[in-house]
Amino acid sequence: MAIILIRTLIIFLALIVAMRLMGKRQLGELELSELVVAVLIADIASIPLQNPSLPLSYGLIPLLVLFCCELIFSGLTYKSIHLRKLLYGRPNFIIERGRIAQQAMHRNRFTLDELTQELRNQGILDIASVEYAVLETNGQLNIILAPAQQPVTAEQMHIGVEDTGYFSILINNGRILRDNLRRMGRDERWLQKQVQQRGAQCIEDVYLLMMNDAGQIYFAAKELG
Repeated sequence: MAIILIRTLIIFLALIVAMRLMGKRQLGELELSELVVAVLIADIASIPLQNPSLPLSYGLIPLLVLFCCELIFSGLTYKSIHLRKLLYGRPNFIIERGRIAQQAMHRNRFTLDELTQELRNQGILDIASVEYAVLETNGQLNIILAPAQQPVTAEQMHIGVEDTGYFSILINNGRILRDNLRRMGRDERWLQKQVQQRGAQCIEDVYLLMMNDAGQIYFAAKELG
């Protein structure tokens, strides 16, 4: 039992390291080669776990080879537009200038039910309000509304808007994020004062405290119990 546990932990850590080194883009969306690698990794990683008599290298070596192949493919497709188009395809207009591109729908095997579902997922009920719908190479449908349906911006209304900057977390579930605190030019004495002004006795009583570059603070105390 101890051997199985150790082998499982080793495979688990190897997968975590491999996926982390492959980059955040692979974690958020999968292209064709990445999907193939993900499927193979799941299958190969299970082999030494299902059969403890096999050497652990039967699982680790194929993982290393797949990882190297993915890095090579990523590097090649990054430099070559033609190879990128060959492997991943290109984005297609599903709706163009307010009209459904029926040939593109057929070519991508994208049904009307799928189209209306994707529109509903983005809060759109009227197809006529869509100027463009682009089916990306990873299968995601991006929607651009018709100009008359797009939200009005402050610039269009000639309204000046203050740039408040980015909110940084200073306290996360009772823990001070000191790097963020230093970046905002504050110290722990100032932070303690802000906490007490908002009714908390100490840092451990704070669930979340954030501050932006304009000095605006969001505060949430921990719930009792």
